[in-house]
Amino acid sequence: MFKAVSKPLPDLKDWRFFIDQWGIAWAEFDREGERQNSLGRRPLEELSEIVQKVEEGAKKRDIRGLVIYSGKERGFIVGADIREFADLKTEMDVIDRLRPVTALFDRIERLPVPVVCAIHGFCLGGGLELALACHYRIATRDETTQLGFPEVKLGIFPGFNGTARAIRQAGALNGMTTMLTAKTLRASAARGMGFVDQLVDSRGTLLWAARKAVLRNRKSKPAGLPLRILSMWPARGMLASRMRNETKKKAREDHYPAPFRLIDLFEQYGGNEEAMKAAETRAFAPLMVSDQSRNLRRVFWLSELLKGQAPKKLDWRPRRVHVIGAGTMGADIAGWCVASGMEVTLQDLSSEQIDKGIAAQGKLFKRKFKTKAQRDAAKARLIADPNGDGLPHADVVIEAIVERLDIKQKVLSDIEPKLKPGALLATNTSSLMIEDIAAALPDPGRLIGLHFFNPVALMPLVEVVRGDQSREEEVARGAAFVAAIKKSPLVTKSVPGFLVNRVLTPYMFGAMARVEQGEDKERIDEAARTFGMPMGPIELADAVGLDVCAHVSNILKFPTEGSKIERLVAAGKLGKKTGEGFYVWKDGKPEKSARVFNAAEMERLGRELIEPMIAEAQKCLDERVVENADLVDAGVIFGTGFAPFRGGPLHYKASVTRPAPERAAAE
Repeated sequence: MFKAVSKPLPDLKDWRFFIDQWGIAWAEFDREGERQNSLGRRPLEELSEIVQKVEEGAKKRDIRGLVIYSGKERGFIVGADIREFADLKTEMDVIDRLRPVTALFDRIERLPVPVVCAIHGFCLGGGLELALACHYRIATRDETTQLGFPEVKLGIFPGFNGTARAIRQAGALNGMTTMLTAKTLRASAARGMGFVDQLVDSRGTLLWAARKAVLRNRKSKPAGLPLRILSMWPARGMLASRMRNETKKKAREDHYPAPFRLIDLFEQYGGNEEAMKAAETRAFAPLMVSDQSRNLRRVFWLSELLKGQAPKKLDWRPRRVHVIGAGTMGADIAGWCVASGMEVTLQDLSSEQIDKGIAAQGKLFKRKFKTKAQRDAAKARLIADPNGDGLPHADVVIEAIVERLDIKQKVLSDIEPKLKPGALLATNTSSLMIEDIAAALPDPGRLIGLHFFNPVALMPLVEVVRGDQSREEEVARGAAFVAAIKKSPLVTKSVPGFLVNRVLTPYMFGAMARVEQGEDKERIDEAARTFGMPMGPIELADAVGLDVCAHVSNILKFPTEGSKIERLVAAGKLGKKTGEGFYVWKDGKPEKSARVFNAAEMERLGRELIEPMIAEAQKCLDERVVENADLVDAGVIFGTGFAPFRGGPLHYKASVTRPAPERAAAE
């Protein structure tokens, strides 16, 4: 775009650096051999060389500014290279690795010429920390441009002095909230908070705007006085207390210490930027080498492993989906597909049920789409289709009707001949064997299972179920479709309960058996939460529906005859949806006492409660329900909410039976 008159660093691997005819230095980050840019050791060393050249050129007045931008089409910088985190074994290792990076960012901030950061695509974690060290930030309005600090999801917080700079630019409330929630911001929201100074319409105009900003010596302004007041004492102490209380509602400090240490850091040093920078490194180091962070980084890699279940070079792109069954699951699957950009026809015997199912997607569309035009476009892509007119045009057909083998066989055998060649045919069964359903089809090899979890919009996992008769290309397309709708595919064998329900059921029914024997349900649920589960097994059974639990128990041959769950179901007390089950429910929440339980007892009982889940997970591995132990852990974490900071049931089992030195070496 701009003519290079000088290329003083021709041997760089991850950066391209040149000086144009106006004396502007351009640093393009395009990490060699990678789809996305991340800040690893070599890119940072090369950036240091670039900064040195700019320092020298500025002193000689040969360089009048620096622009940092990305050579990747869809991203700026996704953060630090977490692959290199495994090299850090001690707190001193962490500190030694951080010092040159924080010093480099300080050098960028102190450059005597304007430094402009041009952002398109994801600008996350360390990428945003680098951007905040620059003097001026310009971003595209494109939907793919998102900024944020996801570090707390990895058991840490920003470590390149981003904590202090975020508060300086956005103020204490916005800066801390962004770091504590790990939510990504659209470019317009980031500008409103002060993380971005200017927006442009497209990537094509981004660098021209950056050039103009350099020539006009643009500099970002820190947050104004009204926003800075919350960094001052005593307001800072009150804000820290409020944030700590809000965080306690969402996470336990012993399970997820990072947000609490960030609040401590802000409370003590938030009024002094330089002091906060120095303290940040000291507070960051122990988090980085903690078991929680190691396990949460493992969860990140497990999520990447699930993405790998979808083939990358499949010449098939689903655009139209036909869903049969407009009940809660069918309608929610249809709505999610629409929210992912697809056109969906929704079929049911009842037009009234179709209308109800479509209307229910309004909340999802309101949450996913910011403008009325976008919401209207989404509504237009969700089409009521009582006669099944969309069936022959669909790339994907999903049956989501009542969980009865005979009815599923009848519907699928009727529609299978009407599908266009190459269309994917799937059933959303949660418990029936795929090969049994497929037996009635003219082409049994065509059918696979796609097991979505409820609520569809919140649960990231979809089990792609391979029946004994399923063709491998259909399974591959099923995984590709799941990835296309931004879910994580897990390929499983067709066995009763597949992976997730099979592993979850012994845990839930083991807990219910304890209640049957007279143990306190609240004590049981609190022990499970103490272990790290998102909710206790008894509350979970009520939330899922006791009728659903009873049905799954029959499929998996768990005896319930004469049990409390059988009596509750017979009495119509199905849990949350009827207002009473094991608990009485009011306003969507179970009524509980305010008792406090002994912490050591809760820890012991929590480990006991989880043992049936771990044992069943091991059986699933032994029977190759999924391909390997990592996929078992991934499925159980993303399908059941198994305590992420423990790394998965099989990883946890190995960690508690392995000596501490071996655990550290394994990491």
